[in-house]
Amino acid sequence: MTEIGRSSAHDRVVNTLGAAIVNGDISPDDDLDMAGLQERFSVSRTAVREALRVLAAKGLVGARPRRGTFVAPREHWALLDADVLRWRFADRVDETFLDELGEVRLTVEPAVARMAAQRRTDRDLADLEDALAAMRAAAGRPAADHVEADLAFHHALLRAAHNELMAQMATAIEAGLRLRDQFVHATLTGESTDKHAEVLLAVRKQRPKAAETAMRALVERSVADVDLAKKVHARPS
Repeated sequence: MTEIGRSSAHDRVVNTLGAAIVNGDISPDDDLDMAGLQERFSVSRTAVREALRVLAAKGLVGARPRRGTFVAPREHWALLDADVLRWRFADRVDETFLDELGEVRLTVEPAVARMAAQRRTDRDLADLEDALAAMRAAAGRPAADHVEADLAFHHALLRAAHNELMAQMATAIEAGLRLRDQFVHATLTGESTDKHAEVLLAVRKQRPKAAETAMRALVERSVADVDLAKKVHARPS
């Protein structure tokens, strides 16, 4: 098998098996039979072993002597891993995740804005201003343009806080904003852009409390939009 062929087989096992675990088609504590997986995917033992090693690194599978490999308990899963998030939302909108993400954002992002107002550099400001300009330019364009500009703003703000651990939240926030776009169908409005501008103004003027307050208002609006969308989706068609 060529190197490309091995890579393709490996990716196919990782993606198919990972999605099956995350979506509940294979339950926690279920055993994973190496020979059975080889036969199911028509791949080599090496490809299966490498795929299981990748899934183990994401906390999805574990192994014990005399038992072999099995699906790990959900509390061991790396829920913020980019692949795990992608598998989780591939075929459906997870409203529970949106609720939990809203709680995380309300806890984290106002503090990030406060730190950004205290620590931002000229480069940070330039990145934030570019992102806000992109948000304004996206008015009337496809929703994907809006969400990409919104993501750029939030990423720039996380970087401006100059806290590496906070910056790691970017993966979850990105997944949440993308999912919200699918669910709400109108991720950014003129009012949302204005609220981002209020955050930027406070960061530019180095007003930590004002930045924190503006970011809390922005995230609360996002949470309210999700709650409204839930009611719309719950109505009989």
